Amino acid sequence: MADVAERAGVSTSTVSRTLRGLSTVSPEVRARVEKAARELNFAVSRQAASLVTGRTGTVAVMVPTLNSWFMGAALSSLAPLLRTAGLQLNVYEIPDLAERTDFFEHLPARRNADALLVFSFDLTDEETARLDDLGMPVIYVSQHVDGRPSVYVDDVAGALHGTRHLLNLGHRRIAFVQTQGASGFTFSSNERLLGYQQALAEAGVPLDDDLVVSTRVGDKRAAAEVLGTLLSLREPPTAVFAEQDEVAVALIWNLRRTQIAVPERISVLGFDDQPLADWFDLSTVAQSPSDMGREAGELALKLIDDAEGEHGRHLVLPTHVIPRSTTAPVVAQPADQSLSE
Repeated sequence: MADVAERAGVSTSTVSRTLRGLSTVSPEVRARVEKAARELNFAVSRQAASLVTGRTGTVAVMVPTLNSWFMGAALSSLAPLLRTAGLQLNVYEIPDLAERTDFFEHLPARRNADALLVFSFDLTDEETARLDDLGMPVIYVSQHVDGRPSVYVDDVAGALHGTRHLLNLGHRRIAFVQTQGASGFTFSSNERLLGYQQALAEAGVPLDDDLVVSTRVGDKRAAAEVLGTLLSLREPPTAVFAEQDEVAVALIWNLRRTQIAVPERISVLGFDDQPLADWFDLSTVAQSPSDMGREAGELALKLIDDAEGEHGRHLVLPTHVIPRSTTAPVVAQPADQSLSE
């Protein structure tokens, strides 16, 4: 480091600040230091630096799965942000309750990170307290945790606006299809249901429990069973609001398979705006996991430098309705004709 400082004409402390990515170094000085480091093939030893600074140069991420559009998009924006700041990303995938129990027993992030980002976990009070004791910033992503830094979308408002979209098209029999998830993980199901219910109440439409059903993601047979339940009602729905795009697409596939036209007979609305929503021209409520990952990363960087400065801060990101070809104004059916025919 002294050699780099001599070649760049700066102090060793300036070299240290520059190579740690701190913002207190001017662009001109940063360029000189980085040029000198390249010429001397100099690289910071993270182990040695951590002994001096007490930092590991790593941000840990706790996720329930890596096999999802949402997680992929969030991490794809988070990783470059951290790299630019000179930090590495360490991902802990915890797909089931057994691995989750093991994680909280050993808490590997305690020794291996400067901050922890927790994605979509419905934590117990005991688990939350364990994370509070880590001695590092903990940021909750895609969920709201009282009194802790959180980055999330307003799922209630998103579902409310989505349901209003269907109401404004004249629909009054609107079904809501929830997603069944593994116990202990959260996918905002209750919040989206609440938004749906609030929109109906606002419009003076009575709530009908028969119109709220559940299914599994990526299961065509389960989607067919849900449709069978809805189409067997005395008054079938004229629109379906699925809380995830994948569920909406499975419903559309089954509807078209049974010669029920979308949106002429039934409108279908999703939630997320995944790439497949564009491919299927699916009307949906859009959120941006890329923005969520980026905002969570920026908040983590702030908390690493100032652990008390952002405590309890909540960043609420927007959602918006994207109308496409799967929703349309309700068409009145003849009195002797029903969807289940």
